[in-house]
Amino acid sequence: MNDQNKNLILATALSFVVILVWFTLFPPPEPTPADPNAPVASTQMQAPTAPTPENTATSPSMAMEAGADVPRVVIDTPRVKGSISLLGGRIDELALKDYRETLEPDSDIVTVLSPLGSADAYYAVFGWAPGQGTEINDVPGANTQWTVERGQTLTPETPVSLVWDNGKGLTFRREIAIDGDFMFSITQSVENASGAPVTLAPYGVLTRHGEPSNAKKFFILHEGVVGMADGKLTETSYKNAADLGYNEREGARAEVAQVAESGWIGFTDHYWMSTLVPAPGTPFKSVTKYDERRDIFQTEAVLQTLTVAPGATISADMQLFAGAKEWEAIRHYQNEGGVAGFVDSIDWGWFFFITKPMFWLLHTLHGLIGNMGWAIIALTITIKALVFPLAYKSYASMAKMKELQPKMEELKKAAGDDRQKTQQAIMELYKKEKVNPASGCLPILIQIPIFFSLYKVIFVTLELRHAPWIGWIRDLSSPDPSSILNLFGLLPYAAPEPGSLLAILSLGVLPILLGISMWLQQKLNPAPTDPVQAQIFAFMPWVFMFMLGSFASGLVVYWIANNTITFTQQYLIMRSHGYHPDVFGNIKASFKRKKQTPK
Repeated sequence: MNDQNKNLILATALSFVVILVWFTLFPPPEPTPADPNAPVASTQMQAPTAPTPENTATSPSMAMEAGADVPRVVIDTPRVKGSISLLGGRIDELALKDYRETLEPDSDIVTVLSPLGSADAYYAVFGWAPGQGTEINDVPGANTQWTVERGQTLTPETPVSLVWDNGKGLTFRREIAIDGDFMFSITQSVENASGAPVTLAPYGVLTRHGEPSNAKKFFILHEGVVGMADGKLTETSYKNAADLGYNEREGARAEVAQVAESGWIGFTDHYWMSTLVPAPGTPFKSVTKYDERRDIFQTEAVLQTLTVAPGATISADMQLFAGAKEWEAIRHYQNEGGVAGFVDSIDWGWFFFITKPMFWLLHTLHGLIGNMGWAIIALTITIKALVFPLAYKSYASMAKMKELQPKMEELKKAAGDDRQKTQQAIMELYKKEKVNPASGCLPILIQIPIFFSLYKVIFVTLELRHAPWIGWIRDLSSPDPSSILNLFGLLPYAAPEPGSLLAILSLGVLPILLGISMWLQQKLNPAPTDPVQAQIFAFMPWVFMFMLGSFASGLVVYWIANNTITFTQQYLIMRSHGYHPDVFGNIKASFKRKKQTPK
């Protein structure tokens, strides 16, 4: 076996290992489980304990009341719609006007927040935790009936103000505003006319009843709690949140972190997110909590305890992001709004140092071209251009090795059966001719992190969701919907459902083109003389075709473009160094060998 074929087998085997490990670590999504949540019965709010020595309040209670028909304030902006319940003052209905659940034009728009009593109840609550000397009934709670003081509909131009008087001299107000995208601003104030000082701690809470029924449960994707605390990103899955140790002070399974200067905490889904954002520079207590009795996940941001003197008024600000994880919007909140590290709420993965700039380049190309499919091809060309110097050396070395084949055969004949002598002679020949036999593997090795990073970008970023390319490719984040089993739509029946056994054989147009592109690239070199090697190489493109057939269309588009460019580069570079690949001759030879193979 010559060194050229050894390198090719090594590179191919490495690719196989990578793909197999990939499928092991990142299996297809599990079937969507049934909704485990049910309406929660009414319970009394429990009074939190006294403030901590560091002058921060304890967390608010996790108790909630059953849903009911109550007055609401409408939310209506160009991008979102929903409402605020005056019972508890919860922001608990929110849907995104720009996004639909499926590609169908009459599909429901995406829901982010849902009220208590609905499936996957998920809402935001703001309020005041009582400090030392303040009674639990003196502050607004989950069953407090708020009154609209100003504004009837929440829009970017018209904030609303809610008010509640506790009847003991304390008047609570909550002003809610929203911008043109997905950021709410909540200003809470307390006016003290009681004649005595009171201590209170403002808080924000995001409550989620049960793990979301539409969770993807992919290893490559983080879904669950996400937060930033003084520059440190934390990601806690629902499973890990449910396994947190019991915290006596919080009265539930909980994890607590003290944030000194800046941070945020909330829940992230695949494409959507809700996050509590205290004002930059504001110390707060960040809490992740799970109530196993009622299967409730909760994140809290509790600000420092404040004292309201008689006749005085205090206020506290907090923001709530609830919407789509659009890169431009989130980056704007980070760069212009001062929300530190907010772009990291997008799950960039282990190769973040590659995925971040890769997405930036893809996003920029999409802005110039206007089509994400062509932007992926342009990205492929750009990547190939960046690694061209290394590829040039690799293909030039491969061409040089082809020229040395006659000399290598002479050395083998001269050494006879002495393999050690043969290897030493060949290594001396490589050294003399300045050839690196391992350089042929470099293009494959470079492609591995690029492949993983691009897969991550295509899978996790919202901008690829429902992004069309050409014709039948209407969603580059999903597999090719065409199928060879119905002759790509010519026969009057649908393709097999994803996840079924037949779906494995239901190859679309793009996976078939991928297999052909790999097969043609293989034909730049003659097949190995060893029949076992020849059979391995013959099956390789078609195995990859089936393995990658269920991947996102955008990734397959990248792979086809990469193979095409690699074929062209390798052909031209090898010709420029004196080796003339006989592609058509190699194709003919492969068919002749098949005919001559005994049955």
